[in-house]
Amino acid sequence: MKPHLYVLTGASRGLGLAMAEQLMSPGHSLLCISRNANTQLAHSAAQADIPLTQWTHDLIDGESLSRRLHDWLAIQGPQAFSSATLINNAGMIPDITPLGKAHPADLARALRVGLEAPMQITAAFLHIAHEWAIPLKVLNISSGLGRRPMASQSAYCAAKAGLDHFTRCLALDEAQREHGARVCALAPGVIDTDMQVELRSARAEQFPDQPRFEKLKTQGLLTSSEEAARQVLAYLARPDFGSQSVADVRDSD
Repeated sequence: MKPHLYVLTGASRGLGLAMAEQLMSPGHSLLCISRNANTQLAHSAAQADIPLTQWTHDLIDGESLSRRLHDWLAIQGPQAFSSATLINNAGMIPDITPLGKAHPADLARALRVGLEAPMQITAAFLHIAHEWAIPLKVLNISSGLGRRPMASQSAYCAAKAGLDHFTRCLALDEAQREHGARVCALAPGVIDTDMQVELRSARAEQFPDQPRFEKLKTQGLLTSSEEAARQVLAYLARPDFGSQSVADVRDSD
């Protein structure tokens, strides 16, 4: 049987790593893209006898990555997979500071990694995969902060808001195609990741929401990466995936 292909960015830690590990099932083939390879992931794939390819690439250079992905997919050919799914998970939190104190390079990096690269990667993925006439999905990992503003995080909020609206536009494009991809920008809830550590550790005078994030931790209101991955992948597997181009896992049935 032909395997199901999953292309996943930001797979070396946190939610991305948890998703990659849970996708290691018979009949799956994974291409994971992160700044650093993960030896734990490689070991898990070898133990489970699951095809795994890891690319080390900084998504600040999404243009060259999209060319590499395009060429790799073209080599695989239309008979290689029974379905293909792209999960744009990688993102970054810039310095926690008001915009007036932000460094231009930090702002540029946040937007390139969080918005520009996902658009470039998705374009490359669809350019080749459209020719395969197989079921296609694009899952963009968004955030509630793309839908609710937060002080001192304008770049992160803007990147996620842009990701949401890019997904809405993409859904309109794909609806015109006979074998168009089903797409969704999904907020995964509040997860206990390195980002949460940074937000809790920020100086309150620079970040007015710092007490709220500290409270989430102390009151046990954060979801583990493993549980969040389970919920996200369950949403991805739903028969109605893509019926909403922008969604929140916490609102799902």
